[in-house]
Amino acid sequence: MVKTVVRDPSSLGQPVSLGHVLVQAWNRITRSFAPRSPYKIGDAVVADDPFKGRREGLVVFLQGTSVGVDTVHGVFFYDHRQLKKLD
Repeated sequence: MVKTVVRDPSSLGQPVSLGHVLVQAWNRITRSFAPRSPYKIGDAVVADDPFKGRREGLVVFLQGTSVGVDTVHGVFFYDHRQLKKLD
């Protein structure tokens, strides 16, 4: 007989459904294959875009391949392929 509820010892015995556990595992697997940026928050970068120009700043936002760069003129959003680390 298969149980539809699995006990999770880390959450003090709160019942966890088997479907919820499978969804979490599937999300972890698919997230590992998703594109992501090689930069971390706080990295100093140079952004070069033909429309926005060349700007230097710090990475303040990361979501997938989108990177927010805080410059003296404000925050600009770039694709991670348009950035280079500042030496």
